[in-house]
Amino acid sequence: MRTRTESDSIGSLEIPADAYWGIHTARAQENFPIAKRPISVYPDLVRGLAMVKQASARANAEIGVLSQEKANLIDAAARRVIDGEFIEEFTVGVIQGGAGTSSNMNANEVITNIALEMAGREKGDYDFLSPIDDTNRSQSTNDVYPTAIKIGLALTLQTLLEELALLRKSFLDKAVEFHDILKVGRTQLQDAVPMTLGQEFHGFATTLGEDYSRMSENAKLLTEINMGATAIGTGITAHPQYAAVVLKHLNEITGLDLETATDLVESTSDTGAFMSFSASLKRNAIKLSKICNDLRLLSSGPQAGFGEINLPARQAGSSIMPGKVNPVIPEVVNQVAFAVAGADVTVTMAVEGGQLQLNAFEPVIAHSIFQSITWMRQAMWTLRVNCVDGITANRERLGAMVGSSVGVVTALTPFIGYSSAAALAKTALMTGHNIADLVVEAGLMSREEVMKQISPARLSGLETVTAAVPVVQAAENIITSDDVQN
Repeated sequence: MRTRTESDSIGSLEIPADAYWGIHTARAQENFPIAKRPISVYPDLVRGLAMVKQASARANAEIGVLSQEKANLIDAAARRVIDGEFIEEFTVGVIQGGAGTSSNMNANEVITNIALEMAGREKGDYDFLSPIDDTNRSQSTNDVYPTAIKIGLALTLQTLLEELALLRKSFLDKAVEFHDILKVGRTQLQDAVPMTLGQEFHGFATTLGEDYSRMSENAKLLTEINMGATAIGTGITAHPQYAAVVLKHLNEITGLDLETATDLVESTSDTGAFMSFSASLKRNAIKLSKICNDLRLLSSGPQAGFGEINLPARQAGSSIMPGKVNPVIPEVVNQVAFAVAGADVTVTMAVEGGQLQLNAFEPVIAHSIFQSITWMRQAMWTLRVNCVDGITANRERLGAMVGSSVGVVTALTPFIGYSSAAALAKTALMTGHNIADLVVEAGLMSREEVMKQISPARLSGLETVTAAVPVVQAAENIITSDDVQN
């Protein structure tokens, strides 16, 4: 294999001649064989790094600290990375020591060597264009890396929000489809009052809509950046105008509304924004997991469970029980939620672990949040396409359950009183008799009035009774459980 020799303050290494990365990346490859996952698994993080380099090249040229020729080369090379080229050259591990220095240098080396190649030079010709003196001019890992993370998260969050919106719409579509199907509502896993299956699915859609709003709000925390802070926030080695000019170019390149922190020392050491953002992801994941729990319960059976809805059969559920089909799609979403909750704990501990003027643990923060977004986006996709869109209702079973449910007596309490309703409910449970029949037999209401009050519209609350209603006290006419026993 052909190689080229590169040197740093530690010594020299042979680098594959065709590699766009260099010695700093090579050392990171040796030092951090931890996750076996390179940062290229998060393309938006790579794009964030390239956007920072592109904006910096433009800013450095504008303020006169970098020649236009070099700035143009860096600009063009960074653009190619932003457009998706050379992603595989970002080989450093997602988990790394050094507060992100390896990721920053990986970007510096790759973009520099792309630029050298575009200029007709050999890779590694750093006398012509340097990864540190030119591509990293006016910068430090300590302002480049957190800024790139925030930009990358903003980019990848959009794909998550798009998928979340599609999933919400799927639940809304099912709410419309199931709008007239009565079912028994449940509290504490016990029968409660009737509702429609459509209302249940509409509730799922509403909670997802709330999460869309919360995550969008928390994303605004990521708009504050610390470019120009360099090492610890004092701006050492950076031109006084650099922070303002690089911000201008970053906003043009990213299309975001970024702003420079008012206190660069604080902003360089504080990573609380990542913790808040991670918490909003966890909130969404946990609520989504709860919805999946409900889907698994509602579809349980099909004979000995709730059996109210049917989830699409995706694969055989057992290697020993013929015909068994499991709710594998909700199950995998549950597991993603567990992982997101764990990642949020990791982010919390990493934020707490910062010391003095820097948090050295931003690599694991970045990995945890990017993984959470990536997994959640894919989980939402599979839940929508492979599950929700294909859900059907067991109308006959739902109707039978409502017809035999004592929960319908709640709708009659304004007319017959709580005590009478409670006695009737107990009798119905003991005898298995229909509630409507018992009410009519007791002379409490006419058949016509009973059926009106337990109509699907009234039972589900879609049609409300607003006028005052007289309560009929005729408990002496009610057949009690003692009567049955006697």
